[in-house]
Amino acid sequence: MANPNQQVVYTKLFINNEFVDAKSGKTFPTINPANCKKIADIAEADKRDINILANLESLDNGKPFGDSVFDINCAIDTFRYYAGWADKIHGNTIPADGASLTLTRKEPVGVLFINNEFVDAKSGKTFPTINPANCKKIADIAEADKEDIDAAVEAAKKAFARGSEWRNLDASARGRLLYKFADLVERDINILANLESLDNGKPFGDSVFDINCAIDTFRYYAGWADKIHGNTIPADGASLTLTRKEPVGVVGQIIPWNYPILMLAWKWGPAIAAGCTIVLKPAEQTPLTALHCCALAKEAGFPAGVINVVPGYGPTAGQAIAAHPGIHKVAFTGSVDVGKLVMEAAAKSNLKKVSLELGGKSPLVIFDDCNLDEAVEIAHNAIFANHGQNCCAGSRTFVQEGIYEDFVKKSVELAKKRKVGDAFAADVQQGPQVNDMIFNRILKYIESGKNEGAKVEFGGKRWGNEGYFIEPTIFSGVTDGMTIAKEEIFGPVQSILKFKTLEEVIERSNATNYGLASGIVTNNLNTALVFAQAVQAGSVWVNCYDAVVPQAPFGGFKQSGAGRELGEDGLDLYLETKTISIKLPTNN
Repeated sequence: MANPNQQVVYTKLFINNEFVDAKSGKTFPTINPANCKKIADIAEADKRDINILANLESLDNGKPFGDSVFDINCAIDTFRYYAGWADKIHGNTIPADGASLTLTRKEPVGVLFINNEFVDAKSGKTFPTINPANCKKIADIAEADKEDIDAAVEAAKKAFARGSEWRNLDASARGRLLYKFADLVERDINILANLESLDNGKPFGDSVFDINCAIDTFRYYAGWADKIHGNTIPADGASLTLTRKEPVGVVGQIIPWNYPILMLAWKWGPAIAAGCTIVLKPAEQTPLTALHCCALAKEAGFPAGVINVVPGYGPTAGQAIAAHPGIHKVAFTGSVDVGKLVMEAAAKSNLKKVSLELGGKSPLVIFDDCNLDEAVEIAHNAIFANHGQNCCAGSRTFVQEGIYEDFVKKSVELAKKRKVGDAFAADVQQGPQVNDMIFNRILKYIESGKNEGAKVEFGGKRWGNEGYFIEPTIFSGVTDGMTIAKEEIFGPVQSILKFKTLEEVIERSNATNYGLASGIVTNNLNTALVFAQAVQAGSVWVNCYDAVVPQAPFGGFKQSGAGRELGEDGLDLYLETKTISIKLPTNN
């Protein structure tokens, strides 16, 4: 049975299997020798993983990360050496099995978070979460199904009930809770980044960047909490007419594995600011940071039932959320096919509100008046960031014919410099794909590109012998009808297409069922404005790419989704508008 109260607290003593304060109440600081600053207290962390321990060791001691890993491996060897002695210590008799002291070790087991408590799944079932760098199990995670979703929804309904602690909170107090939660995420940024990189495979520095973006999102919406208001309307007749913005109620949220904590922030931030209560299902591939955030939410002081997290599989836990009659709105980020299932389940159950952020096949258009080196770098980052596992990746690179050959050559030179490897290795820019299914699917797309006549300029195969690594891959000679130009690959595969004119490339950019994002690199402002007006995409980035910020809405045209996240638009997804009319004695 999981222990919901188990904590690791670095500032306390450990006596008789309990973390306790010193009897004197005194404390002393631990100092980071790299900058002479005190290291923050770190609570509720699972330290079984060697990389987390090594980061803590290097932070506390100042030694290089590699030296810390070496020391910890030596410590492991020491523990195992003496473990081997345990049943071999004897005098004239040998300790036999039976009435003896037995030591056991269990794999860490993740749990659900319902009504402010960590609990096991009602079925007792678990599923493994895997490190994609070495294909080894990190931990067993409690697997939620319909019964657990029912319990989570019931807790969320109770928390949202009229007269509850959450409903009675001032809006400014909601904002302060969200600010405090953001501060705790910032305090635990190294733990969360370790968990994210371990679970997802992205480089540690990228995880730190994502978490900082998540913190910015939480703080942005914390500032909105007491600024949500309606309007007064000059209606005809002797009446006062006004509108009031109210929270939707219990919301279901289903997030993907490519940006686990960032997508959590995009969902939690506006929902909490609006005053909703939450049932969130993290991706089964990457549940760890969401579970750590639950502990931080409890520490921040959120009332019971406001936040509930239920790891599980899409066909069971995800379906139960989408179809649950007690949920009033569902937000989903993922594939188009699953998005359609979510919308169908929402419609057939209680016509709950739905917002969807789905796939893309986004064009990035490079004109011949650009700074070529800058354009190559923008296009490189547009597709290879996050291992290509990005819904708005610039996966169709259109290059004007006059600079096409030079662009391809420089793109290959840059790709050759891209360092692939384990997330915790120094200077790594690209880690593994998230699991074997994604890994194999990408390799099939690469083969289809070869078979359909595109030229592999670089990469095109597995990297290394262990884990789900794929070389950064560049195709030239790609045409619109090829599979790699039409379908979302979701991997480190750059398809470079040639075009002649602005009108031509606008038409080709729009010849897709997707419309999430787009980009253009040019020194001609008129060209940029014509393209920005004509392209069918939710975001247009000029001389940059993936410039997503919390203040601006993000979402797609066509089958790339429904609704917008971030900005004030993202907040509106979690609000209802109520009109109130009051009869007056005279028309004033």
